Amino acid sequence: MNKRLLAPSLLAADFGRLAEAVQKIEAGGGDVVHIDVMDGSFVPEVSFGQVVVRSLRPLTKLPFDVHLMVQNPENQIDSFALAGADWITFHYEAAEEQAKKGGADSVQLLKKIRSLGKKAGISVKPGTSANSLKNLLEFADIILIMTVEPGFGGQKLIPECLDKVRELAALRGQLGLNYKISVDGGVNAKTLDSVLQSGIDIAVSGSAFFNGSLAWRN
Repeated sequence: MNKRLLAPSLLAADFGRLAEAVQKIEAGGGDVVHIDVMDGSFVPEVSFGQVVVRSLRPLTKLPFDVHLMVQNPENQIDSFALAGADWITFHYEAAEEQAKKGGADSVQLLKKIRSLGKKAGISVKPGTSANSLKNLLEFADIILIMTVEPGFGGQKLIPECLDKVRELAALRGQLGLNYKISVDGGVNAKTLDSVLQSGIDIAVSGSAFFNGSLAWRN
């Protein structure tokens, strides 16, 4: 089995001490820095922008996983790539809404991210089925399954969302693809076993990582 990666989320860190948070991620065995970008439209809150990513980039060699919880991801991809993102993940739901208005669809966005030399990710909310992604999987490097409603930290994991992980793992084998499956939301000491057993490759953890209660293991 390939090593499973831990991606602590800066959304749960002290925003006044983000440099120290990045150091804690490195010291605590994190493999990836997960950065939630929220625009106040796709989700109610507003979080990090390109300036924050750019300022943190020199502090670590760990990959930056920028999760775009934004209404128009097409408008954000280039600037976050320039700011220092290594992985860029957008929401399927936002891309579909954008495409209805004449914007780029999910396949075009995934291809664009890869053309910039970044890993391309696509995320789905709890209410969106894994089957919705079937025709997109060959273009993606990362599939991010939201196991809570996006936009707020500290929520409880929705167990049924882990069924999508199992579906996507089965599809990966059937289709001969190599995408990684990530989960985000409610990953803590109580849920870690079920998350790992579902077949994930990457676990995003916020509050549980920063409060020291998550005993990560492969």
